Amino acid sequence: MKPVRIGVLGCSRIARKSVFRAIQDSPYAELAMIGSRDAEVARTCAEEFGCGSGTYEDVLNNKIIDAVYLSLPNTEHEEWVLKAAQAQKHVWCEKPAALTYASAKRMVEECKKRSVRLMEGLMFRFHPQHTKVREFLDAGVIGESLRLDACFAFPMPKGGNILDKKLGGGAYYDACPYPIYAARMIFGTEPLSAICSVKMDEALGVPVRADMILEFPEGRSALVSSMFGSYYQSYYDILGTEGRIRTERAFPVAPDREVKLFLYKNDAIDEIPIQPADHFRIMVDFFCKEIALGSAGSARYEEDLLAQALVLEAGMKSYEEKRIVQLAELN
Repeated sequence: MKPVRIGVLGCSRIARKSVFRAIQDSPYAELAMIGSRDAEVARTCAEEFGCGSGTYEDVLNNKIIDAVYLSLPNTEHEEWVLKAAQAQKHVWCEKPAALTYASAKRMVEECKKRSVRLMEGLMFRFHPQHTKVREFLDAGVIGESLRLDACFAFPMPKGGNILDKKLGGGAYYDACPYPIYAARMIFGTEPLSAICSVKMDEALGVPVRADMILEFPEGRSALVSSMFGSYYQSYYDILGTEGRIRTERAFPVAPDREVKLFLYKNDAIDEIPIQPADHFRIMVDFFCKEIALGSAGSARYEEDLLAQALVLEAGMKSYEEKRIVQLAELN
């Protein structure tokens, strides 16, 4: 297939550290242009990665660009997703794609109207360790899955967008999407209700801790947590009727890092090594193949984005109103 030419809006740390190289390493993609509000930042970044540069508008107006990767502050996602869709560009948007369910619906509706795809950039789901977990679950290795515990927590960030209230920063929106998605991915269905506790940093005005209990069909449940200011944690743990599976490093994983799964069964612990993989590169490959397939594509990117936004909104509503929130009341 012809490589998908990708333009980038934003020169974030994650883009420079992981995404640009993943695009360049993919045989299905071409890093065509990098855009920034600051022309010098865009030029410097583009020189490093060997592509064109310009403003956000320049990227969207470039006729050769097939798709855009949005690596912008959370509060700017909707504006630029809509503009990208109107420019007939497919969109890969960093998580969280939307801060509200209404925002997610507007983005999805516009992309469908313009016949372009919209994917939320939760890269971890493409790592092969989760394929192995799914194989264990489908084979009934731990019996029926009953409960999931998932946590993404790390030392206090030193500043930047992640701690900026006006830009939608804080642990709830920047870290909690990972364990939330893990619960949805593992159970293969959507939660029925959410109850959430959030700790706010009074000086910064952003959440620095969030703990949420999600109730799923058939009596299953998930405790998902995120935190700033702790020892690094990045895992999920599945308890079943006949065993347990625990990940070692579930969410961000360096492309050269081997990870392990731990299978607890019959009073023994088996360690299953998973070879290094670049989940950003794998995500790029999948996204580009979906674009090439057009109407024949089968990935449920848009439905997935909507479902994820609904859970995020339910959790925040639960915190604000101090009650259990049924997801059906928001949809």
